[in-house]
Amino acid sequence: MNHYTASKTPIWRAIFTTLSGEISEGIYATGDKLPTEAALSRRFGVNRHTVRHALAEMATQGLVVSRRGAGVFVTGTPTDYPIGKRVRFHQNITAAGRTPAKKVLDVTTRRAAAAEAEALDLEPQEMVHCYEGLSLADGMPLALFQSVFPADRFANLPQALTEAGSVTQAMRADGVTDYTRAWTRLTAKRATATQAGLLRIEEGAPILRSVSVNVDLAGTPVEYGRTWFVGDRVTLTLNDP
Repeated sequence: MNHYTASKTPIWRAIFTTLSGEISEGIYATGDKLPTEAALSRRFGVNRHTVRHALAEMATQGLVVSRRGAGVFVTGTPTDYPIGKRVRFHQNITAAGRTPAKKVLDVTTRRAAAAEAEALDLEPQEMVHCYEGLSLADGMPLALFQSVFPADRFANLPQALTEAGSVTQAMRADGVTDYTRAWTRLTAKRATATQAGLLRIEEGAPILRSVSVNVDLAGTPVEYGRTWFVGDRVTLTLNDP
């Protein structure tokens, strides 16, 4: 007797992953019409309801749009996002042909966690400013971020961030005219319920966490950052130093 192990991945999720991957690879470009539900049902050996579920999730994530009577069309491909010594969100997104925006979720001053204090060369529980928000391209969330700065050095940063929403401008207000990336670590994760709600994805969906430290021109740490990128919406490119 043959015994079969049921797949842990829902069939609609496998279809979603396949089609999203084909968009990422350029098989379907922005503006292209996807095959009909009937054609996709034959291709994957499933009923139309299963295909419709996958297409609905793609629409939720901003990859496709359904036009009544016309079909389902590709609305976007993953945004290229270079990571090197200089990482500037607005410049990266603009260079990719998208419209950048940031949504401030919270700016608060608190004691540093152990990892934050170590990364920023601070004394244990020294005060830091914590800036949390969403990075968007064409109105769609690309990433959730949390940036931590030494409070003593950046006295004006909370007000500057709230008013301008730009880390570069906020740092400049406290005398840091330039900064570069010292190091970055990337780790694959799955979205928590809170992250999923903010990023408009399903709980457990694949995300990529970036942990990094930026330093000023003298090499002193000025920012400890963590960013959670939506796996299907961004292509991270590692540039040479």
